Amino acid sequence: MLALLRDRACQTRPVIGFEEATPETAQGRAIFEELLWVHSAIRRDLATVAGLAEAVGDGMKAGEVRDRIEGLRTNGPLWQLKINCLQYCRFVHAHHNHEDALFFPRLRAANPELDPVVDRLEADHRRVSDLLDETEAAAAALEDEDCAESRDRLVAALGELGEQLLAHLDYEEERAGPTIRRLASW
Repeated sequence: MLALLRDRACQTRPVIGFEEATPETAQGRAIFEELLWVHSAIRRDLATVAGLAEAVGDGMKAGEVRDRIEGLRTNGPLWQLKINCLQYCRFVHAHHNHEDALFFPRLRAANPELDPVVDRLEADHRRVSDLLDETEAAAAALEDEDCAESRDRLVAALGELGEQLLAHLDYEEERAGPTIRRLASW
């Protein structure tokens, strides 16, 4: 499952276009391109973290992992997984907090018909926030107690986070993209 998620996370999503009453603007296209760039970083990093979780979940015995961590502290798979998960979770939290506080009010003002879309995106942010918190806790628990249960918890958390987050990114790009591309100013 994680391999499928990793492959899907690496794909860039085509923007579904349709005729708009208001033409696209250079400013709107630039804002949308920046959003796509951030989303591509989120997808790329999700694939990296999912790959690390898969390797830990599928292969290495706890003793071997500990030996590698002792010898290569910053290169050990569990250490990398914990650090990458924590950095990734913090980045996604920050991105969503900025969208909620700064970007979504602008979208609502530009196109009131987008209110149901923004409502769903905000609800997605709350759901993803909970999943990010669970992923962080699972990564920390794995380092504290390396056992099959801890590994399974992290793999499950990453799988659910990946599914929800990828669906959210796709929805935001497809449904909010047309309005974003026609913003005349920020």
